[in-house]
Amino acid sequence: MAILDAGAQYGKVIDRRVRELRVRAELVPMSTPASQLVKAGFSGIIISGGPESVYGPKAPKFDSEIFSCGIPVLGICYGMQLLNYHLGGVVSKKETREDGVFHVEIVTKSILFDGISSPSRVLLTHGDSVIEIAPDLEVVALSPEGIPSALQHKTKPLYGVQFHPEVDLSVDGKALLSNFLFKVCNLKPNFDFGSRKQAAIDYIRGVVGDASVLILVSGGVDSSVCAALLYEALGKDRCYAIHIDNGFMRLDESRKVADALKSIGLELKVVHAQERFYNAKTEIDGVETPMLKTVLAPEVKRKIIGDTFIRVSEEEIRGLGIDPASIFLAQGTLRPDLIESASHIASSKAEVIKTHHNDTALVRALRKAGRVVEPLQDYHKDEVRELGKDLGLPEALVWRQPFPGPGLAIRIICSESPYYHEQQDSISNKLRSLWTRTFKAHLLPIRTVGVQGDGRSYSSLVGLFGPSNWKDLMETAKKIPKLIHEVNRVVYVIGSTGEEEKIAYEITPTRLEPDVIHQLQAADDIVNTELFKHGLLRKLSQVPVVLFPANFGKAGARSIAIRAFITNDFMTGVPGIPGEHFPLSFLDDVASEILSRVPGIVRVVYDLTTKPPATTEWE
Repeated sequence: MAILDAGAQYGKVIDRRVRELRVRAELVPMSTPASQLVKAGFSGIIISGGPESVYGPKAPKFDSEIFSCGIPVLGICYGMQLLNYHLGGVVSKKETREDGVFHVEIVTKSILFDGISSPSRVLLTHGDSVIEIAPDLEVVALSPEGIPSALQHKTKPLYGVQFHPEVDLSVDGKALLSNFLFKVCNLKPNFDFGSRKQAAIDYIRGVVGDASVLILVSGGVDSSVCAALLYEALGKDRCYAIHIDNGFMRLDESRKVADALKSIGLELKVVHAQERFYNAKTEIDGVETPMLKTVLAPEVKRKIIGDTFIRVSEEEIRGLGIDPASIFLAQGTLRPDLIESASHIASSKAEVIKTHHNDTALVRALRKAGRVVEPLQDYHKDEVRELGKDLGLPEALVWRQPFPGPGLAIRIICSESPYYHEQQDSISNKLRSLWTRTFKAHLLPIRTVGVQGDGRSYSSLVGLFGPSNWKDLMETAKKIPKLIHEVNRVVYVIGSTGEEEKIAYEITPTRLEPDVIHQLQAADDIVNTELFKHGLLRKLSQVPVVLFPANFGKAGARSIAIRAFITNDFMTGVPGIPGEHFPLSFLDDVASEILSRVPGIVRVVYDLTTKPPATTEWE
């Protein structure tokens, strides 16, 4: 199966799903000639999604012969729009976006949907839509808005779906891909990609040769599994494991990390570099940044932290008497990290959603020099957990709550002034049209990062105020980004009545300073303690705790956001629903404990947003 890469955030997930169905897949550039695909013997073509418009000047170049070369084609999202556009249909933007989980109605019989009941729950994420159908195509499925969600050619094996069958949120997606592979392309499920563990060990030995390796261990499952792989592949004498405390760790995190790894025989050197990081600078496009403790922009924070990690680690290597030019840097970088950072390793066309600390310019320079070893770069989080168990890592380490490499630094929303969107009044009016007798929706004075239509968005945050009717709240949270494209995240303000006469748009100026960090560490510790008490560590995939500067009219105060997130692939996911995915008492206990025990916190909010349109993290 050839997967033509149009820049999808989920391109590598398509590859994974095809491999799981025991069919060999190869991700190839969108511009690959059809004749080359025919000559190589591919049995089918999947065209991925992508951030561009098929009619736009930046649309990826492609060979139109792919639609007439005789190889069956399945276009996903952008791929479906390209199929329709190329065959004479019309694609353009509508007023309504479709970002999130919806049910599509199957209206025409199609081999692609064999065995799939209607309606089917899918993930839609697109700004452009098919407006007019090409003459040779017919509609197979429709979204709730009546927008075509699946197309097929009347006589040729050409198909398109507007949704993403490759992600977990599309419940029948695997069945649809199976139909395309085995019923349309007539493939056989006989591909065996062998032992993942042995393949990773062979990769390490092949890249490193006789050299030594430095592994920066954050304490999360990714870097811990990477360290265990290195020790098994190379032996302890050639591996140097260092944990750098950058000042943004969880409460007492560094000691816990060292103890956990020591229990499985991994000796870890802990480097206390808090002050070094607070005062760190770097260069971006030849311009020196301010010190980290004064920076507001999330991307700048990430780049300073990533580059400082490299510099501190190189100093530690020299302290060991080793030439940095002779050692490899090992990282537990996962496939989603590379995709969101738009690394060429994951995709040649993807758009940057956020820069990961382990994929900065300095790291990319080291990669180019051949000095980085990343044995997990083809893995997703659930696959890493399985590998960790296979390596004998303890359950407590394998199932730790995921924690971003830059730590709490990117869970503190820094700002000196409230954020006002240039269309603030128009957005507010649209929100008022959604008000009910029970709750109201207001813009909050900050922005957060999201992913809409395979591209990055840095957009407004909306708060819902009123009684905790979770079904209504979840439906409204899904509806708002769909109708108001300038919004990518919606939260519920816990304890609100819906009768607030005025929502204050003030903020408390916030930077990466020790007192601010301590506020978040305390709140995060409460959440993780309650997760353990309520037996939710495995049930909830990830629970980021975010400090943001909205003070709701109380000068000097800040607020805390909780995001209980459920996902397998960590590329998409849904918010946990209180009373369904976890007991109501968990959220009540968390809010009560934070408000009573963390000085300066005035509100606790609960993130209601799916991914997409919101990313897992707020920055």
